[in-house]
Amino acid sequence: MNSKALTEEIVFPVEFYDVDSMQVVWHGNYIKYMEKARCALLNKIGYGYLEMARSDFSFPVVDVRVKYVRSLRFGDTVRAVATLAEYEACIKIKFAFYNAATGELTTKAESTQMAVSIESGESSFITPEPFRKRVEALLAEGGPYAC
Repeated sequence: MNSKALTEEIVFPVEFYDVDSMQVVWHGNYIKYMEKARCALLNKIGYGYLEMARSDFSFPVVDVRVKYVRSLRFGDTVRAVATLAEYEACIKIKFAFYNAATGELTTKAESTQMAVSIESGESSFITPEPFRKRVEALLAEGGPYAC
């Protein structure tokens, strides 16, 4: 993979419905936060979930890893950074979540998705060509998507 990386950043508030009785973000909600950041990154690439379906592929999550470093609380603002770490054999995205006000890293995570043909249900051990071409074009141009 190219040494450049495709990255997207989003900022959003910690909502009341995301916290437990101690007003700390419940650990399971980080999966939802990962999905928000993943969707933003895939949409930036031009291969969001609707485009996946149009190309006859779904991308189920096959692995998730989360490392909790510090708590986010109700009223905090989250800065989520999603970085495409692998795109040829699977979609692997690394995530970093920060308290936007303090800049402190709160959580690190990673997800892996595999391509599955919607029509046949067969797994693919390479990502679909339209996805790879879009990623490679963005990496080659080094435009606003690459860092």
